[in-house]
Amino acid sequence: MTFRDRFMKHEAEFDEIFDLTEEWGLSDDLRTLREYLGLTAEEEDVWISESDEALEELLQKERGS
Repeated sequence: MTFRDRFMKHEAEFDEIFDLTEEWGLSDDLRTLREYLGLTAEEEDVWISESDEALEELLQKERGS
């Protein structure tokens, strides 16, 4: 289950994304970071072009909290 899946089910806090990003960077995983985290292209774009806070706000809006 990806970070996004767990976040949407209220099973992960947003701050976990930072540990997972570091974990991915140290791994041999061939997936992109977006795939690794389970983010959509729109979510990735918000994260890159805006900020961590903007991504968190978008994800919270999507899950209804």
